[in-house]
Amino acid sequence: MNELSQIPPEILSKPQTWKLTLSYDGTDYRGWQIQPDRPTIQGELQAALKRITGETPLPQGSGRTDAGVHALAQVATFTLAAPIPPDSLRTALNRTLPPAIRVSEARTVRSTFHARHSALAKTYEYRILRGESYSPFVARYVFHCLWKIDLVLLQESARIFMGQHDFLSFAATDPDRSARGGREILDEEDDESGAGSPNAIRTIFSSAWEEKQTEAGPLWIYRVRGNGFLHHMVRNLVGTMLEVGRGQLPLDELTKILAVRSRSAAGPTAPACGLFLHSVEYAEE
Repeated sequence: MNELSQIPPEILSKPQTWKLTLSYDGTDYRGWQIQPDRPTIQGELQAALKRITGETPLPQGSGRTDAGVHALAQVATFTLAAPIPPDSLRTALNRTLPPAIRVSEARTVRSTFHARHSALAKTYEYRILRGESYSPFVARYVFHCLWKIDLVLLQESARIFMGQHDFLSFAATDPDRSARGGREILDEEDDESGAGSPNAIRTIFSSAWEEKQTEAGPLWIYRVRGNGFLHHMVRNLVGTMLEVGRGQLPLDELTKILAVRSRSAAGPTAPACGLFLHSVEYAEE
């Protein structure tokens, strides 16, 4: 029996739209999107809501983070009929969710607000640790990379991606569909309309690398802000820029890779462990 099972049915007749802001360690999860018999963030959140309210809404995230990817401020929306104060819902969720998933804010919003469709921009971070040795307590959250890399070349590479471009060369494709002779773009943020669309045009507002000194060693952080991202796009950008920084790929090849619109032209996909969904921006709620 859930906490709200004694509430009269007539009080439960007016669903409200909820917005959650949550962070999570994605290491042990198969990404955001619910999957049968596999642990996912969306699945854990739905199960927690059922334990608290008896309802089973499917929370819609601002984007479908992949297996092993983390979030500092993911946003999710759903509707509930149960009348519950926002602070009480946040507290109850944090009590029942696994420790790797934490809710920092819960509140009601207008019914037309949607975590994905209402988003104006998102920011992702990719973290590379450059130290020879490091604490095992940071291993889950960085790509430990000791290759000889020119940071200046990385910074110059990042600037090339700013503006509006067709990022098909940096998008994951559905291998099953490709095997059948088709090509399906998997959009990181669109569960419905993105698949199968030939439109891989996105606008990148900022794209830059910075270096920070930490106790674990030098940390290189790539931060990219845009109006949308394709599946694996950030990790493919990072993997390709690292090839430039290593001297394996000339800097001027990046514009050619964008133009050719072929995933095989770009570099490898960087590991999931270094990627974080940093923040999501909205005009109003």
